[in-house]
Amino acid sequence: MNETRSFLPGAIRLTGGFWGDRARSIASETIPFQWKALNNEVPGVPRSHAVENFRIAAGEATGKPQGTIFQDSDVAKWIEAAAYSLITKGDPELEARIDELVRLIEKSQLDDGYVNTYFIAAAGLEKRWSDLVMGHELYCAGHMIEAAVAYFRVTGKRRLMDVMCRYADYIGTVFGPGEGQNPAFDGHPEIELALHRLAEASGKKKYAELANHFVDARGKVPNFYKGEAAMEGMIPKSRWFQSDYYLADRPVREMTAVEGHSVRAMYLYCAMADQYRATGDRSLLDTLRRLWKSAVTRHLYITAGLGSQSHGERFTIDYDLPNDTCYTETCASIGLAMWAWRMLLIEPKREYADVMERAMFNGILSGISLDGTAYFYVNPLELAPGAAAFRHDLSHVSAKRVGWFDCACCPTNVARFIASISGYLATATERSLWLHHYAAGTALLDLAGTKVALTVKTGYPWDGAIELTVEPERPAEFELRLRIPSWCESHAITVNGTRLEAGNAAYSAADGYAALARSWKKGDRVRLELAMPVRFMKANALVSEDAGKVAVMRGPVVYCAEGHDNGDNLSSFSVDPAAGARLIADPSLPDGTAALELDAFREADADPDAPLYGAYVPGETPKRSLRLIPYYQWGNRSPGNAMLVWLRVAGR
Repeated sequence: MNETRSFLPGAIRLTGGFWGDRARSIASETIPFQWKALNNEVPGVPRSHAVENFRIAAGEATGKPQGTIFQDSDVAKWIEAAAYSLITKGDPELEARIDELVRLIEKSQLDDGYVNTYFIAAAGLEKRWSDLVMGHELYCAGHMIEAAVAYFRVTGKRRLMDVMCRYADYIGTVFGPGEGQNPAFDGHPEIELALHRLAEASGKKKYAELANHFVDARGKVPNFYKGEAAMEGMIPKSRWFQSDYYLADRPVREMTAVEGHSVRAMYLYCAMADQYRATGDRSLLDTLRRLWKSAVTRHLYITAGLGSQSHGERFTIDYDLPNDTCYTETCASIGLAMWAWRMLLIEPKREYADVMERAMFNGILSGISLDGTAYFYVNPLELAPGAAAFRHDLSHVSAKRVGWFDCACCPTNVARFIASISGYLATATERSLWLHHYAAGTALLDLAGTKVALTVKTGYPWDGAIELTVEPERPAEFELRLRIPSWCESHAITVNGTRLEAGNAAYSAADGYAALARSWKKGDRVRLELAMPVRFMKANALVSEDAGKVAVMRGPVVYCAEGHDNGDNLSSFSVDPAAGARLIADPSLPDGTAALELDAFREADADPDAPLYGAYVPGETPKRSLRLIPYYQWGNRSPGNAMLVWLRVAGR
């Protein structure tokens, strides 16, 4: 129905630059570290037991599985990340390790196709499918299916995908609208988008049809939330954990605003987008557009974080965006990027790519340290370490990244996303190539019936210059569409050294993309220059938390002040946006990083013996400089110090 397509893993390869460096770090540092964590080999962090659980379920170890009820999903996401990392860095030893893990998973599989270590070897099979609200069986199945598809796409090996096809076939006998089947759905969406990927990889439409059932049944099955549950104690009895939390309070086509658990919501919207692309059901697209507007205009942090309340890890009311108590889980930003990508496939518009880019450079990257071995689960926009260590309402906030979590969904999720980043850069239609994101790399693509090699050189996001070399095997007519980000107020494009001006027959613009239509020949060169001034951003006046404050951005990167550079009492600073900012090099930051310096005002340190309150006396506040660093880099140089994104405006 929709002609827009993405590219298979390996079609686009990173050759360095910002994302190339991050992908190499995932391959060389993160994947090995996470393997050790999954095998309880990292001292001083929560023990995972995730791999050992499969040994137990396979009958090769004794004991009972330990960890969360959804511990299998960590193994699945690690396999997916490891599979994609093979594109960046071939590694026979890693591939052999994955194959051995696949053998264990296959051996743990029951004769009927079921795969789940918790219910096979801990809770007991009599309890499987008894708690769709919190049991996470379908969630774990979905992540394992995604891992199987990724490993098949990258290596051509079918063993894990065959295992997961057998599991999906079994799930299809248990769930569905037929007589004797369970008509319900999963409490944590994930199986749906996984089944769509399995349908594409296997060529079997029945998997997509099962995914569509899970979406269409949502909100229509009255006993989903109030029915029998194997773990009744896991379902909190409060207003924040009613059926809306599980996105089960109404049918999906009746949804008008984002609500509930932020990660569950993002995964559901991904599935709805997949279903629209497969069926062309216009009611789904209308709903997705409503939900998108709700998310990005009333619930989205400037860092592309989602989820303003820790209790329930959920959305609250419109414009409620506290900076210190927010949850803003790394997985929620990943889910947002995945949803935005699917919306791009449906209708390639700049607004989707812009939000996705903001998530990529801010909300997602914040969740992993620069060395790739420590993580944030929660990504606040303001941190006072002393308060975070004591206050109950900040107990979910960590002042420093840690090596692992009891609930370790974020580390493996961020690893799989960054490892697969090359697959999120471009799409194509029959006669158009769309570049949504800019990264140094090469690609070999089929366009207009011709093989086209493309090379991209850029220092993005620190530099707004992007150079492309087009090498079709023979002259070919197609459009090259380049996103002009909404943050960019001016740009210039040259082709073979000639600047293109508005009105040129071969140059047009629509939906935020510059379209270059011509007969391309070997060696054609395109240069796009995006202006990247520092911008001072304000929030909607309805966001009370940010009244009288500004945030600072350059290109897609959000900046923050950190105690490492400026001292801990960051709220004492105020800035004058009219004074601008200076780009500086900071040797304590990664090579190439553009740090910023602002002229600011800082209230004098108060005398600790002075009265707690006193009369306001107007006076000049001393000037001093304020250093800002990219938000995603905070907490790397000296973990545990203060951080602030929104800065007071001087005189307010």
